[in-house]
Amino acid sequence: MAKRKCVTCEDCYFKCNMLCALDLAEPCPTFRHVDKGLRPENQLTFVFRTERTRSAYAFPPPSMAGR
Repeated sequence: MAKRKCVTCEDCYFKCNMLCALDLAEPCPTFRHVDKGLRPENQLTFVFRTERTRSAYAFPPPSMAGR
């Protein structure tokens, strides 16, 4: 297994630019590495599946008898 480098608050963009107001023992969820700046991590792209040929839950057509 490859060893992961432990991140600390000292590696955070906000802490290095004196923008952090938190006093935590570990990096917070808003951690951004100082080398990357404020650019967020890449997210997975959403891929649409092909259209279904049949409805999973088909509703009956509206009837005109009640009018």
